[in-house]
Parts: sequence; C-alpha cells; structure tokens
Amino acid sequence: MNSPAAQRVSDGLSRGAPYGNLSRVVLTAIAPVSWGTTYVVVTELLPPGHPLFAAVMRALPAGLIALAITRILPRGGWWWKAAVLGVLNIGLLNALLFIAAERLPGGVAATLAAAQPLIVAMLAVIVLHEQPSAWRLAWGVTGVAGVGLVVLGPTAALDPTGIVAGLASAASMALGLTLTKRWGRPAGATPTAFAGWQLAAGGLFLVPVMFLVEGPPPAIDLTAALGYLWLGLVGGLIAYVLWFRGIGTLPVTSVAVLVLLSPLVAAVLGALLLGQTLGPIQLVGFGLALAAIVAGQLPASTRSPDSVSTSEGTPK
Repeated sequence: MNSPAAQRVSDGLSRGAPYGNLSRVVLTAIAPVSWGTTYVVVTELLPPGHPLFAAVMRALPAGLIALAITRILPRGGWWWKAAVLGVLNIGLLNALLFIAAERLPGGVAATLAAAQPLIVAMLAVIVLHEQPSAWRLAWGVTGVAGVGLVVLGPTAALDPTGIVAGLASAASMALGLTLTKRWGRPAGATPTAFAGWQLAAGGLFLVPVMFLVEGPPPAIDLTAALGYLWLGLVGGLIAYVLWFRGIGTLPVTSVAVLVLLSPLVAAVLGALLLGQTLGPIQLVGFGLALAAIVAGQLPASTRSPDSVSTSEGTPK
C-alpha cells in the first residue's frame, strides 16, 4: 500500500502539477532569465541616453520577423486586443523598463520590478475573479524582500522619475499578463504569431514616442549592434514566444513569480562580469527569492497534507 506522501505525489503527477508542469516552467523561465541580462547590456554595450530606441530595437524587428515567419494576422476583435496587449506587455513596459534602468542603479530598478507578482495576485482577484490568496501575497512579499536583499546597497540612489518608471513598468506588465490570461490565444494563432502581433504593436507604439522624446536614433557601432541584436533576438523574439506560451499553459500567478529570476540573473552577471560582490546578506536574499519562485509553482493541493484533504473534500 502506498504511503500518504507517495499517494500525494502520485495524485500531483496525475493532475499534471507541479511535476507535470516542470518542463513548461523551465521553458517559460528562459524569458525572465534572458531579461535579466538587460541591465548589463544597457549599461555596458548600448549608447547612453536612448532608452526608447533600445526598446524599439528589442520589439519591432522581432515582431516583424515573427509576422514574416508565420504570415498570420489578427482577425476581428483581436486587432484591438493585440494592440492593447502589445502596448502593455511590450511597448509601455519596455519604455518604462529602459528609463528605470538608465536612471536607477540596477538593484533599485530590479527591486521595483519584483513587485509585479504582488500586483498580479491582486489583479487575479479583480480581473480573473480568483479567490484572494494569503499564500500568494505572502510569498510575493518574500520575493520582493529577497530581491531587495540581493541587489540593494546602502548607496542606492533613489531618482524620483526612475522610481515612478520602475513601479509603472511592474504595473504595466502585471496588467498585460493578467489580460493575456483572461483573453487567451485565438484559435489558429501559434505562439510565435501571438508574440509577433504584440511585439509589432508594441514597437509601432514606441516609434513616434521615441522620435518625440529622443529625436533621431544614435550612431550604432559594432558593440552596440551586438547589444541590440541580443535584445531583439534573445530578449525579444525567443523570450516572448516562450513567455506567451507559458502564460497559456500555466497559472497566471505561477508565471508572474518567475519574473523574480530576472534581478537574480542580473545580480549574478554583475558579480561575474562587473566585479560586484555577493556577501552573506545577498545569499540569504537569493534563498528567499528562490523559495518564493518555487512556492509560486505549487498548487494549493500540494502545500500540505491538510490542504490536500480539505481541497479534495470541498464540494465544487
């Protein structure tokens, strides 16, 4: 006879969670891991003073490539839905993200962005009509605290414009993620096409804003070209295809907490490439953030034996 613990594992496998979702989680996590390289690329490879041009270069070429590959366009109401999602998930998000990255130390910008799972947890109640969850909120707070311990230092500068941009980028991504989950992906649209619609829409939204705010694009040397290529191909096309595929197959709060990987990757790259150090406090923060990421992948029925029996005994 199987033990109760073994039976719970078996039940989790049969429901496809959390173990059955592991490959989906890993593939989806590639997106925030690639976004974690943004801080190094912006500060070390790209010309300063042009965050909106960097956002355009991440979104528009990738979107056009995806459209050329798939040759699938939106139909009916999906024209305006793709436009709204493109602005929230790509255009507005990346503009605010690059502004925050330029005006704030990477640690401050990353900590503000880490608030996104908390916003998603609240929007899931309002937009998706999910039950409020103290579990999600508690681990969301833990994740923000962990990221803060990893990346914030005593000399962290607090530029007001950068702070507003960082918080607004988290809100934009949270709302875009929640609406993407609510609306789903239309029949006949592949994940590449779905990502292409949003990348193209977000890039087109950014082009006039870029010219109004920054003027003509900067001169691009070989180093900058490599940086823009990385942002557009890896951080744009590949990342967003995997990201939107994950949104369609995983719970929205599970996807949201994966964003915490981005500042952790940024901190590791800072230590490896920029000579930054990670002391005991940073390692504790790493542990807290990773615990929040793992906890965010666990469905309610796997958190404890009591919760399993309760959830299975509750009438639906």
